[in-house]
Amino acid sequence: MMTLEDCRALDAQDPLRALRDQFTLPEGVIYLDGNSLGVLPKAAPARIAEVVTQEWGQGLIRSWNTASWFDLPQRLGDKVARLIGAAPGEVVCTDSTSVNLYKVLFAALSQQKDTGRKLVVSERSNFPTDLYIAESLCRERGFTLKLIEAGELPAVLNDEVAVLMLTHVNYRTGAMHDMKAITAAAHAAGALTVWDLAHSAGAVPVALNDSNADYAIGCGYKYLNGGPGAPAFAWVHTRHAGKFEQPLSGWWGHAAPFEFTPHYRPAPGVGRYLCGTQPIIALAGLECGLDTVLAAEAFDKDQGAMAALRAKSLALTDLFIQLVEERCAGQGLSLVTPREHAQRGSQVCLSRGEGAYAIVQALIARGVIGDYRAGDSQMADILRFGFTPLYLGFEDVWNSVEHLVQVLESGEWKREEFNRKNAVT
Repeated sequence: MMTLEDCRALDAQDPLRALRDQFTLPEGVIYLDGNSLGVLPKAAPARIAEVVTQEWGQGLIRSWNTASWFDLPQRLGDKVARLIGAAPGEVVCTDSTSVNLYKVLFAALSQQKDTGRKLVVSERSNFPTDLYIAESLCRERGFTLKLIEAGELPAVLNDEVAVLMLTHVNYRTGAMHDMKAITAAAHAAGALTVWDLAHSAGAVPVALNDSNADYAIGCGYKYLNGGPGAPAFAWVHTRHAGKFEQPLSGWWGHAAPFEFTPHYRPAPGVGRYLCGTQPIIALAGLECGLDTVLAAEAFDKDQGAMAALRAKSLALTDLFIQLVEERCAGQGLSLVTPREHAQRGSQVCLSRGEGAYAIVQALIARGVIGDYRAGDSQMADILRFGFTPLYLGFEDVWNSVEHLVQVLESGEWKREEFNRKNAVT
């Protein structure tokens, strides 16, 4: 059986351990919720202050040119591209995940409007905002949203399907799709693919171009450490990028916004997926977060940042699963996340028929911060733990399980204060 000393030995041998120094982590906290909100990069407060006091305060409007504010969405997009298997010039950082999904799904549906295909297919367990956006667009544009279970792919793909819209790593279970195989199956059926990378970018290796995907979006505040509400990103394959307009034709996506012409002329390529004036302060924070992830490139110069981070992520999640099963046996916990590496994101989800929310709250009170997701007719309530290898170590895993053991064995989770639900769970 693994011991605390074994975990400390693994930390001593960890080549990535110095990356933790990039972050501000509260004393006594084991943070297992980077899949909801990443940790504050140490560089972010000073950089944001510089943007506010110097670039805005002193440079004023001149900073659109002198501080290169104008092309910040593309420059940050090029950094994201290094993490998701895209090329320079293919990604922009802008708006929210939901807004970007609206843009790319609209474009994909526009491509299919004359084909007679009327179905948008997605998983019933997809993140709700994706389903809400799809439902709205389908209603507006005469398509039908069909929800399926994961096991029904690729059998449901036929000549009625216009778009297959999936989240690469499931937010609730941590299960990961084979992007390349599913994209190939969709294309063989004549459908386009839209991928949500909210739980993939900065967490697992992604190869959009190698997978021949069509569209992708993702958020900046989870594994990319961009801060609460950080701008998201959009990627469009080059074969589509300059051909289809997105519906939010704002001036920032114009081919020449400062010509101030009365009629819209879309920018070439992915630049047309911009809309209004960009949130420069928020983008500055996102850049600090991106740089923390890209720092891992130094540890695998051939395959990039994600190869090194993925190896440690799998080791951390393997250890957590092993320790929970060894030390929490008989406590009613069931593993929801797939054991197979190729099918697992960077989180571990456990289900429990009773007390899942309260157990998470008891852990948070002890400084072990994970989160809870409500179950449904197919699954019990979920205790969800994200593992960000940039700032988590093997001793953190040991200590988190030790706290879980104590909460379960003592019945601490039954206390009234841990069973009162907060607005954000």
